[in-house]
Amino acid sequence: MKIKTRLVIEVPGYDPRDPAEHRRDFEREFRSTCALYGLTGNVGEAKPHPKRPAAKWNVMTEGHDWGVQTDYRLLRWDDIVREDLTRPAWWKIVQMYRTIGVAIVNGAFRRIMRADWRFAALAFSPLLLITAWILLACFFGLLCMNLVAGMHAPEIVARIVGAVTGLGGFASILWLTEPVTGLLRRSDQAATTDQIANRKRKDIEQRLDALTGAAADAVQKSNADEIMIIGHDLGAVLAIDIVGRALARDPAFGGDERRVVLLTLGANLPVVGFDPEAKWFRSRLRQLAIAPAIDWIDVQSPDDVMNVCPFDPVADPILALEAAERRNPTVVSVRFRDLWQHGSSALRRWRFAWAHAQFLRANERPGAAYDYYLICCGPLDAMTRLTKATGAQ
Repeated sequence: MKIKTRLVIEVPGYDPRDPAEHRRDFEREFRSTCALYGLTGNVGEAKPHPKRPAAKWNVMTEGHDWGVQTDYRLLRWDDIVREDLTRPAWWKIVQMYRTIGVAIVNGAFRRIMRADWRFAALAFSPLLLITAWILLACFFGLLCMNLVAGMHAPEIVARIVGAVTGLGGFASILWLTEPVTGLLRRSDQAATTDQIANRKRKDIEQRLDALTGAAADAVQKSNADEIMIIGHDLGAVLAIDIVGRALARDPAFGGDERRVVLLTLGANLPVVGFDPEAKWFRSRLRQLAIAPAIDWIDVQSPDDVMNVCPFDPVADPILALEAAERRNPTVVSVRFRDLWQHGSSALRRWRFAWAHAQFLRANERPGAAYDYYLICCGPLDAMTRLTKATGAQ
């Protein structure tokens, strides 16, 4: 199916960037894609929605014998993420221990380990690293306490020096390593993911209601040839919930000739789906697995340890789906080595966050079926492009 107009609704992941920053990144990567394929295009300015937590910009893309107008919408919850990031460091650390501990006790971590041990190891690593920093800080504290005691200082003075040195050492190690490890940021996301899974965040629940309204309103008013709702990382969980809420409000959502395509990218669905308390999310998965008017495509990569791959989001026996019932999702596996310049994949795969963001970055080599900016701005519909396309465009 040739596309001339497209509506794209993006649900970002756990990302504090505002729409202006998202738009700048989009334009940079879009320009790279145009240069790679010899296309011409223009990205309009980001405009906030007057009533909804959303923003939009228009994109015009032209190839040799085609042109596509893309209405790009960004559903916003960046303000909530920024507020999360201001939570005290001690709270983040305590919640990280609690979240991982609960996952181990209730069996969710074991199931994630069976699904993809690399993802499980990365998810478990904050507990190991912070524990290592605490032990190292305790060692320095005890060392300083013994040194002061050896100078015949009063015992209380030695203990105070040891405690202050230990706490200062832990804070220093955590601060110095944060740009590399991102432990506090990862602890924040783990805590928020757990709160979403257990429906403990009223602010996020209220925002999801508002985002569902924004998405449903945009879909209803659109005359685009193709409508896509895209979620990346934790945004994939929110996108699934938004589409499910929209279907619950209006069973005809996406039911006309302009089908709604749900595209989940680099999703961490097992983190929520394997939580015994997240029955609502498993109901959403079942709802979308059999939804006749929604085409759901789940894109994964074995080169990204921050997503679970290979993984079928609705194959778990707990859903009790019959083979005849299921029509979603179509699972697509992408090799990032086919998108990157030759010889660069070995090192890039170890830059975990950078590789995880490749789902939203421009390709460096032409011809791959997966290309985010051709999916959003190219002439082929998403299902054809991701499952049947063999050429550049």
